[in-house]
Amino acid sequence: MKKDIHPNYKKVTCRCTTCGSEFETGSVLDSIKVDTCSNCHAFYTGKQAFTQADGRVEKFNKRYGLKSNN
Repeated sequence: MKKDIHPNYKKVTCRCTTCGSEFETGSVLDSIKVDTCSNCHAFYTGKQAFTQADGRVEKFNKRYGLKSNN
């Protein structure tokens, strides 16, 4: 490797803007802000929120005058 052409790789603190947790990682930046981390992401926590899908079928059926099969 050539000398004096590579950036300084150092340990920095990464902060999640959603839940506020902090963890240490390596980077050439001074600090890192992420939107979602593994502490608050639904895939990793298993707490998926289906709030967007709630009522879509009922809304569709109501709009087109269909009756549900239940």
